[in-house]
Amino acid sequence: MTDLLHTLPDFPTRHYTHLIPSLEKNLISTTDLLTLDPLEIAKRAQLPLLDIRRFKNHVLASLQSQLGLQEGKEALRKYEPQSNVYIGSTLRQSGTSTVQGWNVISTLDPTLDAALGGGIPTSYITEVTGESGAGKTQLLLTLLLSAQLSPPHGLARPSVYISTEHPLPTTRLNQILTTHPLFSSTASSSSSTASLNNIYTLSLPDLESQDHILTYQLPVLLSRHRPGLIVIDSITANYRAEQRSEGSTSGAALGLRSSQLLRLGHLLRSLAREHDCAIVVANQVADRFSPDPTSSPPPQLGSSPPSSSPLSSNNSQQQQMPSLDALIMPAPPPPPPSTAQPSNIPAFPPLTLNHQQNFFTGWSSHNSNIGGAANLKTPSLGLVWSNQLACRIALIKSRAEGKGKGEWKRYLKVVFSAWGPATPVFERGTEIEVWEGGVRGVVGEE
Repeated sequence: MTDLLHTLPDFPTRHYTHLIPSLEKNLISTTDLLTLDPLEIAKRAQLPLLDIRRFKNHVLASLQSQLGLQEGKEALRKYEPQSNVYIGSTLRQSGTSTVQGWNVISTLDPTLDAALGGGIPTSYITEVTGESGAGKTQLLLTLLLSAQLSPPHGLARPSVYISTEHPLPTTRLNQILTTHPLFSSTASSSSSTASLNNIYTLSLPDLESQDHILTYQLPVLLSRHRPGLIVIDSITANYRAEQRSEGSTSGAALGLRSSQLLRLGHLLRSLAREHDCAIVVANQVADRFSPDPTSSPPPQLGSSPPSSSPLSSNNSQQQQMPSLDALIMPAPPPPPPSTAQPSNIPAFPPLTLNHQQNFFTGWSSHNSNIGGAANLKTPSLGLVWSNQLACRIALIKSRAEGKGKGEWKRYLKVVFSAWGPATPVFERGTEIEVWEGGVRGVVGEE
């Protein structure tokens, strides 16, 4: 960073004295600061990512201002003259300003909004996962239209639909528009109305184009049209296509995919916060096969097998002979069965993945109402991707019992959420149904 003062002699370096020594030690120049990814610089210099981003934005704004660009002059005003804190950062917002700036997208159903803690908020990544036919795309299409409505139902902003598998289903969108009463009522009023013309579409056929479009084209679209919702359907397809190639299960390939998922999560979170938009992604699931916790453990190394010699059998019989006291005194009654937890809960150790998956996948072997251990699923992309999310919504299919036995039912379950309560592990969630106007909750039925 010794070339910084040669380029910008008046730059206030005193605000970044905690960063510059480490950057110089790792041979990071001003050109590297402006061209490399901030995440890569933060890892290389072992510095906080947010501080690196503020430093980079400040240097960039100073260069643009020096060249006479109006954009740089406006960006430079956001920095306080006596502080290294960026005014536009959400870290400077108080609790009151955060609540006042809370923008959500409604599902257009009060039951589902209550289950989600109010709806889908902006500045977060939300995932909708489930089996094929569970209603993922139906919920996403409803959000594409509701985001265009005026508050409190939407943001009065357009939407973006990013497809990796199939094109935008315009026929189904038209059906929702003409069927749902809220869209027909807003069409006759002066408020914002939903339209297919306000949905921008992008296609991601492979990982290479996905990386290019999300990194370069999507930020330009967000700056020009200010959409309030970005839908990616689905986030898994391109990674599953890569898994079919030879050598995709090696350690190096899995490590590369983990780094790609970390970079993707960082990129989407940055876009959601910077442009105050909601990002909702669809994810697929795979069957989960957990070992039986009641099975006996394998024999330990060095342990000798039971002897079958006559001498050993005689000794074992002598050792098993009851004592005289045992013959005279009656045996104590057996202890009552414990009711601390249901008998169908697998007793996996708490720190094992088999136990922890009950709490972040959405499918728990604790819940016999959704099939129990016979119907376990796991969202794709693993634990690395789960850590990039602010909320996971699982849409679960199960066979009905009692009246209507054998029919499929759908349930919406909030696995974890940064802004609202999650559905308890032992509960199956809110029952939903797909109808002509989108997705709605089923009230008053079991």
